[in-house]
Amino acid sequence: MTEGAPAAAQVVFGDRVALAERFYDLLQEHGIRRGLIGPRELDRLWERHLLNSAVIAELLPPNCRVLDVGSGAGLPGIPLAIARPDLSLTLLEPMARRVTWLQEVITELELTVEVVRGRAEEGPVRERLADQDAVTARAVAPMERLAKWCVPLLRTGGRLLAMKGDSAAEELERDAAAIAAVGGGPGEVVSCGVGVLEVPTTVVVVERVSSARNASGRRRDGARRTRKDRGR
Repeated sequence: MTEGAPAAAQVVFGDRVALAERFYDLLQEHGIRRGLIGPRELDRLWERHLLNSAVIAELLPPNCRVLDVGSGAGLPGIPLAIARPDLSLTLLEPMARRVTWLQEVITELELTVEVVRGRAEEGPVRERLADQDAVTARAVAPMERLAKWCVPLLRTGGRLLAMKGDSAAEELERDAAAIAAVGGGPGEVVSCGVGVLEVPTTVVVVERVSSARNASGRRRDGARRTRKDRGR
């Protein structure tokens, strides 16, 4: 490993740690100038960003289909792709300049990852990227909005993995009704990287428990309108 890389990097990335080091170097070189990270983040890229992202791989079964929503600088998507080359990974990002960055990183690191420009709530995106085994999101939105955007992209039984902070349990409880309204289950807060990271990663895990037909607001609204119309 290059000087400065923590011992945990070898544990998390294994024989692909050199790719993680190269991604670290790219963020160091371009992150601030291209508006991907703040100046204060340079000194904690490993612990707070790369390792923090990669350890959620322990929640993903082998060979599953994963969509990283609002990928931004490539977090958690790029570290996941490095740590778990078995994943079929797509990065979804609405900003053109960040899409360009993600494509450059994927080319540089020779990763098998798809990049899609768009937003999770857009109809064409939902049609193209439906039936994911897992959807990941890091610092994207509160759970209410995140569930509304992401749960419809999951297959029934698929899971939303939302990386959160200390208020994760509070947020999950507060937005439980909104999560259920789009087909999500009760949800739970889990810690990833225990015993590896000094500060484990907190993840809100929500399983999609309803079928696409039952979870679609448009279908439910359409049924209500039909019944109302029949009553007139």
